[in-house]
Amino acid sequence: MSLAESSEVWAHDSAALVGKAALRKASWRLIPLLGVGYGIAYMDRINISFASLQMNRDLHFSATVYGFGAGLFFLSYAACEVPSNLLLHRVGARRWLARIMLTWGLLAMGMMFVRTPVQFYTVRFLLGMAEAGFFPGVIFYLSEWFPARLRARVISRFYVALPLSSTMMGAVAGPLLHLQGRLGLAGWQWLFLVEGLPSVLFSVVLWRLLTDKPKDAAWLSAEEREWLVREMANQPVDSGHGEDVGKALRDPRVWQVGGIMLCYLTTTYAYQLSAPAILQRATGLGVTEVGWLVSGAGLLGAAAMLGNAAHSDRTGERRWHVALPFLVMVVAFAVSGLLRTPVVVVAGLTVASVCNVGLQSPMIAVPGSFLKGRSMAAGIAAMNTVGMMGGFIGPWAMGVVKDHTGEYRLGLVALVVPSLVGAALVLTLRVRARVRAGVGEAAGIVAEGS
Repeated sequence: MSLAESSEVWAHDSAALVGKAALRKASWRLIPLLGVGYGIAYMDRINISFASLQMNRDLHFSATVYGFGAGLFFLSYAACEVPSNLLLHRVGARRWLARIMLTWGLLAMGMMFVRTPVQFYTVRFLLGMAEAGFFPGVIFYLSEWFPARLRARVISRFYVALPLSSTMMGAVAGPLLHLQGRLGLAGWQWLFLVEGLPSVLFSVVLWRLLTDKPKDAAWLSAEEREWLVREMANQPVDSGHGEDVGKALRDPRVWQVGGIMLCYLTTTYAYQLSAPAILQRATGLGVTEVGWLVSGAGLLGAAAMLGNAAHSDRTGERRWHVALPFLVMVVAFAVSGLLRTPVVVVAGLTVASVCNVGLQSPMIAVPGSFLKGRSMAAGIAAMNTVGMMGGFIGPWAMGVVKDHTGEYRLGLVALVVPSLVGAALVLTLRVRARVRAGVGEAAGIVAEGS
């Protein structure tokens, strides 16, 4: 090997070490902060599933009233996502994410004052507006810090907060509901008060510790900052959208991924927002025992999320890592809805919940393969906007079915449909992208991206 060749190898190895150190520091600095924030957000979003066990009885809410109010959160969330993400792009993630956490925390605690259906609808609608943009904002933010080849794993390490928040919520919901009557408050009021306060406090932590862009990271060395800025500037995309928001929003792939998310979130929230009531009805267990069932499913879901994301990144494959969990959910929901044996129902719902969580990171990693900059901020928000409509449709439809049939079984069977449609959309995504690109694998196909 010549001296020039040796110098080139040494320079390459040196740059690789600098890059590895930069990414390691960014991971430890940013992902735990964002993960805790999202875990708190998810807990505040769905803690009404446990609160409803007392609240619906105390306030005389029917399953339809509850389902409609629970779903209203997602309508306002969907309506505000694109403008929220564009504002995040303009003012910076530190300011905007801290603002989101503060306002939703105050509103989450405000749920304890609800007394009528109109008040319930109003606070849930405002809560959705307040939280809008946090999740797509974080996905956009991470795309500015981590290369596409690592994105599913990075997202999974942040997003694992979702199943872990379910574990935490299941563990604490029972004790909080058992505070019934303390200081003149119902158990469900204690639940909203105690679980909303951490968001307000953590908004200060984000404000102080989050860094907007790699070039601003004083906690990286000069070499590490330069490497990260250069690496992120050179990330390949296959569409040429650049900063063109309008062009990104006209891309059919944006709306197809939005359709996948719509199917996914319809199943997610139709089940999750009624899970304690469904499990209690199927097993006859008390709220504390039901909480532990939810916690156990959350732990298994966390393992599935990390494992599926790591394997997806390692193989470079996205399509089957999303489609297969969808297809397993088809079977699991059918079994849970058609059979009555408690052990079988609980096992089926646990499998469905684990698969639901496991497919998320590869699905969310897809947009980064064909969007960047402002177009990514708007494109991710648009996809999530479409998807969030499922958050309204699922809980509302589940409530209507419950009121008309007196049980949740038919609603569970109905979740077979969005699960099947989601799998079909995923399996056709690669074909359509290839036809549109016209050059096969070399085009940076969205379903196989990064």
